[in-house]
Amino acid sequence: MTFYKGYDPTFTWWTTAPYEEARKQMRQLATTVRGKLVQTDGGSTADIVGQPVGRAGLLSALDAQFIAYSPEDLIQIADKEYAWCEQEMIKASEALDYGQDWKAALEYVKNLFVEPGQQIHLVHELAEEAVSYVKEHDMVTIPLIAEECWRTLMMTPERQKVNPFFLGGEDIIVSYPTDTMSHADKLMSMRGNNRPMSRSTVFHELIPGHHLQMHMIARYRSYRSLFTTPFWIEGWAFYWEFILWDRGFAGTPEEKIGMLFWRMHRCARIVFSLKFHLNEMTPQECIDYLVEKVGHERATAEGEVRRSFNGDYSPLYQAGYMLGALQIYALRKEMIEGGEVSEKDFHDRILREGEMPIEILRALMQGRKLRPGHKAAWRFYDL
Repeated sequence: MTFYKGYDPTFTWWTTAPYEEARKQMRQLATTVRGKLVQTDGGSTADIVGQPVGRAGLLSALDAQFIAYSPEDLIQIADKEYAWCEQEMIKASEALDYGQDWKAALEYVKNLFVEPGQQIHLVHELAEEAVSYVKEHDMVTIPLIAEECWRTLMMTPERQKVNPFFLGGEDIIVSYPTDTMSHADKLMSMRGNNRPMSRSTVFHELIPGHHLQMHMIARYRSYRSLFTTPFWIEGWAFYWEFILWDRGFAGTPEEKIGMLFWRMHRCARIVFSLKFHLNEMTPQECIDYLVEKVGHERATAEGEVRRSFNGDYSPLYQAGYMLGALQIYALRKEMIEGGEVSEKDFHDRILREGEMPIEILRALMQGRKLRPGHKAAWRFYDL
């Protein structure tokens, strides 16, 4: 339309009025679809809707991802991991003189944010810290171009309704308040992206997390991106939170709380996403669960739930973070602690083999041949 408008008098003369009428009718149709079919309140884009796939749908998805556990098993795993997180949260809380009230300690940590306009500088500082740590301990190969070439973008207010925290890859996309937000939303955005919690987010999204992944995928066996899976993509980035915790990367109680928040969050993601698809939780109950069990700001909890069910992600995507990390962590124990390979070689090979379900990656790295029609059999977690 804009190619001809104003340049071709005949085109403009015939189409202007019909075009405006068509736009009006389409807006009315969109309102009708939202109200009658999707059943949102007055066509508001703030409403959270989703379509549960049911237990059969989850079992089919788990089979495709080579996960040898039922949805109920996975919820049990999440509960077990959450219990560990809560114990560690209490230890950090006691170190800050908040006793066993870890939520009070979390409230203190949430207020350790930088001033508006300063978040991008914090991101660069935290990125350099993570890269320096990984290089100092020779944990994975970091090509110079990957280390030097990444961009910082700012998340729009509209996108923050779906992605209240950072996103990453070749860019790191920073969530922080803008001048168009309400005062309450500004404060929740700042509290939700405080320094201790952002410390984990930055290395998850950049190096050694998603940015390094994307760099290697583009250069090694990129054809395996046909088999992309959250258990490899998100599992890798979150796995680093496991091993950096083990190494003592979180040196202060505040930093420990920042890391533990995300670990609790990934446990909660398994529970609320699977229970939603099992028709055991509503979106509002999912939001309340994140606020109560993890200590989310309500705005960030709403964003997480909206993101999970808006159709952009598969039913197992949110579960893939923790479960994929646990798979890689278990494979690490088999291969590194078993003396088969060094830590750096283990990490480099995962990146160079490309995307695939972790059970298949395990067979590949251990040199085991699989038969056609192979079904998931690896019990990577003891219940």
